[in-house]
Amino acid sequence: MNNDLEDVNRSAVAETDLGDLDRSGRAWRLRFVRTLAHSPERVWRALTEPAELEAWFPTTIEGERAAGAPLTFTFRRGEADAFQGRMIGCEPPRLLEFMWGTDTIRFELEPVAHGTRLTLYDTVDDNGKAARDASGWHVCLDGLARLLGGAQTPAKPAPDWSDVHRLYQQKFGPEASTVGPPEGHPEAS
Repeated sequence: MNNDLEDVNRSAVAETDLGDLDRSGRAWRLRFVRTLAHSPERVWRALTEPAELEAWFPTTIEGERAAGAPLTFTFRRGEADAFQGRMIGCEPPRLLEFMWGTDTIRFELEPVAHGTRLTLYDTVDDNGKAARDASGWHVCLDGLARLLGGAQTPAKPAPDWSDVHRLYQQKFGPEASTVGPPEGHPEAS
């Protein structure tokens, strides 16, 4: 890899913002922790209200926010087919967990001194897609932070998926990087 490119990528992505990967039973679990300067109630609205989700989440979420409710996820620009899921838990303003296709997505919100600690878990059954999915969630969480920040310009340049993906490939290794960009991504061709 070109060291100059790596330096540029790392300057746009704080090391502390990079997610982690660990084994969770038979599956693999990605974990991201972000501290947001907003109340849990404000962050909760960004996780659950359609107009807020549109600014940062990759799909719509259609269905009741109640445990056991069926969900449909639709890509707004038709990048891929819609898919199904199910709400596992919804406890405002601290826990949102659902099946997102075959993945389990869990958001935990914890009040802290100056805002909220958000922890996102993505449990996947295929380790080969860990770097790909981590990159996507990383970019989404950056978008969430920008949404919560209002019209303010981010303090650091926003990296694109490709830049972040290279960092996750390095961090997680080749066994977690066997699945390429998602369908509909510019690099998927």
